[in-house]
Amino acid sequence: MPSIDTCWKQRKQLKTPSFISFVYCHNHNNQYALRYRQSLLRRSCLLPLKPKKGRNSNLDYFCEASKSESYSTSSGNVSSTQSLSLTGKLWKTYTSTTTLLTNLFPLWTLLVAMVALKRPKTFTWLSTPYFTFTLSVLMLSMGITLSPRDFKRIWKRPGIVILQFCSCYFLVPLLAYLLGRLFKLPSDILAGLVLVGSVNGGQASNLCTYIAKGNVALSVIMTTATTLGAIIMTPLLSQFVLGTVVQVNALGIAWSTIQVVLIPIALGMALNRYFKSFVDIILPVSPVIGVMATCLVVGSAVAQCNQLILNAGISLQIPIFLLHLIGGVCGYFLPHFLGYNEVVCRTVAIETAMKSSAFGFVLACLHFAAYGVRVPCAISVVWMSLVGSGLAVFWRYKPVQNLKGFRSDLAQRLRQKRQMDEMK
Repeated sequence: MPSIDTCWKQRKQLKTPSFISFVYCHNHNNQYALRYRQSLLRRSCLLPLKPKKGRNSNLDYFCEASKSESYSTSSGNVSSTQSLSLTGKLWKTYTSTTTLLTNLFPLWTLLVAMVALKRPKTFTWLSTPYFTFTLSVLMLSMGITLSPRDFKRIWKRPGIVILQFCSCYFLVPLLAYLLGRLFKLPSDILAGLVLVGSVNGGQASNLCTYIAKGNVALSVIMTTATTLGAIIMTPLLSQFVLGTVVQVNALGIAWSTIQVVLIPIALGMALNRYFKSFVDIILPVSPVIGVMATCLVVGSAVAQCNQLILNAGISLQIPIFLLHLIGGVCGYFLPHFLGYNEVVCRTVAIETAMKSSAFGFVLACLHFAAYGVRVPCAISVVWMSLVGSGLAVFWRYKPVQNLKGFRSDLAQRLRQKRQMDEMK
């Protein structure tokens, strides 16, 4: 068996799980070796090879693994085909299971909310300190997927990112205030509704964007921008909007935002940068952890406001539902009017409709004396997931059109329309 300390000639992907790759190497005696790399477990072995005629004059041969032979290890002979087949089946079963669990997160959210309403003691053990820690874990899971390159991408599409940022922190808070006044909500409930509109976009929006056939990469950029923007925008909006309704501790909100948002994301990015092997190990299980943490957050929020939610009835459900629905509709038609394509419009709509209501609940628990402020946040946790997933499923079965570019020239379209009118 040739040594793996040889010169690499060709790298080719076989039909194996995504974390397994095969690298072809060639030594000076035209002997071939195949290095089997499993990056998550960090172990390797050599498989027997069959030489195959190459298609490139610069390469003598391509190499392919022998499917019938066996290779020798210290513990005896092991069939390479059986090993790869078993690994592939296990990985396929795991990915299909986690994908199913993740895609059905709106159902889990609804079921957990119903249990929390019927049996609040099931989730009341998750008090505010544990609730805050769970939310920080969610932010940390977002941080380990980010790198400095992701922030550079924002400047490649500044227009649409700024548009969604303004929709998140200007359009939705204004809409929340108007709905609260229209339905004549009490001051503490109105403050909670405006607080929901003043927080950043929810992390679940990335999944809903994928289901809706939107631009997932753009969704991640928008979520990152609004999440970091919450460090400044949420305290400012709380001071200038909520300060007219209830007493607000803006500095406390800013410090909590740094603790819950900025520090976990920065820690996650540092882990991704300096402890890549550790991140590779935990990434496959992060979707399951995220779903479980989200369910715990929803259950705790609803359970703590159980009696107030039941007493409020449908009169409080309607304005919160309309807040997310109208926000999504405005988020869709605003970029559409400015000439962006269908995929971008869907992405902005879901990002605008889905808010990080759990973060609003944490701020309401820590910095608002009135207990009623946290009630809209607890209800919004459920409606946000249902509205976002509903829009995603609706668009999933609607064909995507208008894909000529990321952004069409609106002025040019208007000129062409005027020319056609003049010709008529």
